[in-house]
Order: sequence, then structure tokens, then C-alpha cells
Amino acid sequence: MSEFKRIPPAEAQALRDRGAVFVDIRDPQTYASGHIAGAQHLDNQSVHGFITAADLDAPLVVVCYHGNSSQSAAAYLAGQGFSEVYSLDGGFELWRSTYPEHVEQGQPG
Repeated sequence: MSEFKRIPPAEAQALRDRGAVFVDIRDPQTYASGHIAGAQHLDNQSVHGFITAADLDAPLVVVCYHGNSSQSAAAYLAGQGFSEVYSLDGGFELWRSTYPEHVEQGQPG
């Protein structure tokens, strides 16, 4: 499957409860100032290592600022063999206003 689905925060939260992997593709400084708790930072330098180490069958939710850039990243990751890929509609901004208790700060690690 090389397609992804766009989902709202409520569906993403349900996936999170089931152990979905969240990746945040915003720039490192923005990620550090606030991101979905447990989300991994992903950029052009780390994407290959992430794909190599990932469970391709685990649900994967891609997050950006407003849900636009995450669509192309989700399509790319689906094309790399991930079987269940989602783009978060509304991005981090909508997530933050919907689930502020599930936001944390810190540098990409």
C-alpha cells in the first residue's frame, strides 16, 4: 500500500492509545518548543535511520504545523513500505488546542 489517510486529532489520539508511532517533521526549534508527547522528530538527516529501524506494520502518524506538509511526508513513508500511514489534519496547531495535556517540550533526541 502506498497511500495514507488524513485523520483528525480524535482519531489520532485513539491510534496513540493503541501504540501508534508519531513523527513530527517540523523544524527542530519548533519541535523543541512543543510537540505531541512521545513524538519523534524526523528530518531529512534522520529519515533513513528511522525507516531502517521502524516496525513497518505499526500505525504511523505524521505531524507538521497545520496538516499540509505532513501529507507529502506521509505519502513518501507509505511508499517506503509502511502499511498504515496517517497525516494529522490540522497538524500540531489543532492537536495543541484539542489535547493540550498531551504536549511536551524538549530537544529532538
